Amino acid sequence: MDSFIELKKVSVLRGNRKILDDINLNISSSENVAVIGPNGSGKSTFIKLITGKIYPSYTGNGTVCRLFERRRWNIHDLRSMLGIVTNELQYDFYNEITGFEAVLSGFFSSIGISNNHAVTKEMIRKAGDMIDFLDVSSLKDKKIETMSSGEARRFLIARSLVNSPKVLVLDEPSNSLDISSSLKLHNTMRKISDSGTKIILVTHLVSDIIPEMDRFVFFKDGKIFADGKRSEIFTGDRLSSLFDMEVRLDENNGLCWIRAV
Repeated sequence: MDSFIELKKVSVLRGNRKILDDINLNISSSENVAVIGPNGSGKSTFIKLITGKIYPSYTGNGTVCRLFERRRWNIHDLRSMLGIVTNELQYDFYNEITGFEAVLSGFFSSIGISNNHAVTKEMIRKAGDMIDFLDVSSLKDKKIETMSSGEARRFLIARSLVNSPKVLVLDEPSNSLDISSSLKLHNTMRKISDSGTKIILVTHLVSDIIPEMDRFVFFKDGKIFADGKRSEIFTGDRLSSLFDMEVRLDENNGLCWIRAV
């Protein structure tokens, strides 16, 4: 298996409390995976773990935490393998940076472009291609801070794609988006998946799910509550158990939603 993330007996503590508790998980870089759980289930900590911001609280006794089959990565080497878009990243870009500059900064893992960055013609071309790919070329000279949340989110996704990563991690991507922007994001995710980049979607909203998601991992109380194929895991009964309330899952034309019953 072409491994993206391999976790064995992984726990993360905050004080005396286990935020992640004895996690065992293997995700291939050839899978689209939806990671779903209620607030406080451990999803955000899982994101920090797989993006190298934190490490397991315990080592030894069979503990394994590998990303693309390596325990440690240099951020400059990793960016060609992994793209990451989080809400925290979007807050970093609320200054005088244009959409085009934001996308171009993806080559340097920076916030904007500085004088010491050697920008090449190929980088400019690739940044333009990604902006066109996500249908935001008309906004490329607009300041990120003056964009809507949905517009800014698409530029940050384009930024994460300029290095042609194998895997794109999206953390709560529709947070703060209105209905129109959420639908555009939905189409954007489908387009990215169709292009060959695999998506790890971390969310608590069923409406974020796209048809291309073929595996589901449910988190609850810091543990993996369920893990399996879409047909087995993504059901009303499983979601009811996950969120501790009776819900019905509906799907139509690639869109999903739940309602209380």
